[in-house]
Amino acid sequence: MTLDEVLPGGECIIRDVNLDGAVLQRLLDMGFIEGVRVEVIRNAPLLDPLDVRIRSTLIAVRKSEARGVKVEPL
Repeated sequence: MTLDEVLPGGECIIRDVNLDGAVLQRLLDMGFIEGVRVEVIRNAPLLDPLDVRIRSTLIAVRKSEARGVKVEPL
């Protein structure tokens, strides 16, 4: 399952980040690392971006980026 498939209020663990270049580096810098717990807070009205919480930090992630983050639901 990928991060964009997690419903608001859902929690998951990051298992892999399958992106390239600057997008990958940006997500890694924000804490999208294997084994980290993520909570999906909400989807924006047009479903883009997703608001997620990682380590008590609220982050907005584009849906196209979230598709590259493989997760395991809790």
